Amino acid sequence: MVLEILNEDNNFRIVGVLNRNSLHVFQRTFENVFDTRDSVVLSIEELKGIDREGVNALAKLHNESLTKHKKLSIIGFGCKEIYRHFNDSDAARELAG
Repeated sequence: MVLEILNEDNNFRIVGVLNRNSLHVFQRTFENVFDTRDSVVLSIEELKGIDREGVNALAKLHNESLTKHKKLSIIGFGCKEIYRHFNDSDAARELAG
């Protein structure tokens, strides 16, 4: 399945599968996105699947938003792998901290 990213006033809808094969679409769309925007909203409602590289791309975008003091919101009931990743990361930070 193809990945499509639709932009509507800083609200991006991710449609399809975010994986190794479609990663270049995600990276090209969000390359330097926080240089021109103070906030970005990603809707993952229509995300049908994601692999480890896709989750890492979302995490990288999240880290960039934190580094540049910008807002990133991920909304929708997309793939459970995303929530599992961020929950596991939060748990690991709490244990280490």
